Amino acid sequence: MGNLLKVLTCTDLEQGPNFFLDFENAQPTESEKEIYNQVNVVLKDAEGILEDLQSYRGAGHEIREAIQHPADEKLQEKAWGAVVPLVGKLKKFYEFSQRLEAALRGLLGALTSTPYSPTQHLEREQALAKQFAEILHFTLRFDELKMTNPAIQNDFSYYRRTLSRMRINNVPAEGENEVNNELANRMSLFYAEATPMLKTLSDATTKFVSENKNLPIENTTDCLSTMASVCRVMLETPEYRSRFTNEETVSFCLRVMVGVIILYDHVHPVGAFAKTSKIDMKGCIKVLKDQPPNSVEGLLNALSVKVIWCGTEEGSGSEYKALTSAANRLCLRERGRRLTVCQVHNKTFE
Repeated sequence: MGNLLKVLTCTDLEQGPNFFLDFENAQPTESEKEIYNQVNVVLKDAEGILEDLQSYRGAGHEIREAIQHPADEKLQEKAWGAVVPLVGKLKKFYEFSQRLEAALRGLLGALTSTPYSPTQHLEREQALAKQFAEILHFTLRFDELKMTNPAIQNDFSYYRRTLSRMRINNVPAEGENEVNNELANRMSLFYAEATPMLKTLSDATTKFVSENKNLPIENTTDCLSTMASVCRVMLETPEYRSRFTNEETVSFCLRVMVGVIILYDHVHPVGAFAKTSKIDMKGCIKVLKDQPPNSVEGLLNALSVKVIWCGTEEGSGSEYKALTSAANRLCLRERGRRLTVCQVHNKTFE
């Protein structure tokens, strides 16, 4: 039996393609190996990045002591000595986001190229689809950890303030060469985002579409909607879910599903929540709500703060009613602009 089993029915054709994709065992074919190997060089460092982020404790104590005793040079030196290596870690995280962006764009190029449809690409290039999923899985795990660690922005803000003071006073600063001013500005913008890795991938996907004008945008959005359908069907169908040999595959599928929804919403002209969307948002949110609450809270939050497009006919009153009925959401809406979705009701699909 192949890694990818096609399970289309007449009903499925109306709702979009559904697949069982073997995220656990897919191996590259000869034609996939070049892109696969390039992406694998990046992905092999992903787990180490997550471990470093998970163990990131910050220099909050040293910083507080230095701020409370500004005349104590020893405390100032201690705080600076604690912050500099941490900023080195933050630099590594940021630089990895740039590598991940390049890897994603390589995969998008392979999975959306003509003459094949998204369905055909997933059937032919299962290992690349798995890598695409692994990038999304890493991204949401990274952002979940970052959102619960305020020390990251506090440390970097202290580093920049102290470095600025040192420059004004012409004091040599250890660590200044580690992060120059231009890089510090880019890192500051990156860490100011609630979900910096997801923002990086969203921007990369948008840039991919804009730079490949000869490629219909549907090639990209259909690839994303197909992946969302794949994950939803595997999660809601006991027969397919029972094929998982690793219990972690469930959380993997959930994260991938949410990730592709957000990318789709960012790239598609009318977004993921419009009635013309090829993603079954009601079904996807129901799958999330059917999981243990503590295991999906971060994913629901990720969906609730992403932007949706409100500037077309699909943003009319009827679409708004369909949206609130399906997702039980409260939204701010303004014509022709992308706005933040404000809340998700706690009792959605109870």
